[in-house]
Amino acid sequence: MPEIKAAAPAARQVEVDEESSGQRLDNFLLKQLKGVPKTHVYRIIRSGEVRINKGRVAADTRVQAGDLVRLPPLRLSERAADKAESPAPARDFPVLFEDEQVLAISKPAGVAVHGGSGVSFGVIEQLRQARPQARFLELVHRLDRETSGILLLAKKRSALVHLQDQFRDRETGKTYLALAIGEWPARLKVLDAPLHKYLLPDGERRVKVVDKDHPEGMRSVTLVRQRSRTAPVTLAGLPGFSLLEVSIKTGRTHQIRVHLASSGHAIAGDDKYGDFDLNRRLLKQGLKRMFLHAWRLQFTHPVSGERVELEDALPPELQQFLDRLTPA
Repeated sequence: MPEIKAAAPAARQVEVDEESSGQRLDNFLLKQLKGVPKTHVYRIIRSGEVRINKGRVAADTRVQAGDLVRLPPLRLSERAADKAESPAPARDFPVLFEDEQVLAISKPAGVAVHGGSGVSFGVIEQLRQARPQARFLELVHRLDRETSGILLLAKKRSALVHLQDQFRDRETGKTYLALAIGEWPARLKVLDAPLHKYLLPDGERRVKVVDKDHPEGMRSVTLVRQRSRTAPVTLAGLPGFSLLEVSIKTGRTHQIRVHLASSGHAIAGDDKYGDFDLNRRLLKQGLKRMFLHAWRLQFTHPVSGERVELEDALPPELQQFLDRLTPA
């Protein structure tokens, strides 16, 4: 039986309020258009169907209080409409730091930071349900779904703008722990190959290293320091590994994963850019996820001006796997 379609609403104008002022257009729309797939939101922006004060705009345009945003007529299936009305389940996450301005949590692997792209909800939607008294709660930055570790959120609009400016101007310090395949070359401390995003035929996003003169290559800088090495486990068919401290100076999509893989030392358990045969052997040895963890974050507090440094220890499943390997 064909799916019954709900009636399409007419185009409407939405006025941006003070709480939303300074937000990116795409994020503003994802809140306004509950249940609309993220890919469709970007499509209507690109096509010019979404306008601000009657003018065409880009996804990264910042909306301002008083702006009039035109939302085009959209047709949702009944299933999508029902899904939009179903709230995300409330969930709290371990808190690493919190005050009136900022919230830092430990995000587990396997949880998206927000809904969209086939994911109905993520950390931000679950936290909002768990904290109904919170008047404002927004993501400051993002982590891949498969990556665990420190995730920073803002509890006030002014804090969000201040912190996002720091991330954009590279005034934050972001360091990850990654278990890379093989022995990391001591001389290789800076990876600066440009990266380019593209889509697979099924629409899934991927990133690759491109030449420095590539017209769509994005400058990307990753710093690497080896913390320790492990010896091969011949009986299990495992090579040696290098535990790396990886700091990123630019926040490109999949940056660490692609830079390490392109250097010949992919991250253990990476199901997009890794060694798939090895990943199957690692699964049998207890590694059920990608070994990438957002370990340390440094930022300037948006009100006090003090430098805040947070650390989140390796989650038990990664530490236990590492403990089973023999130091080199």
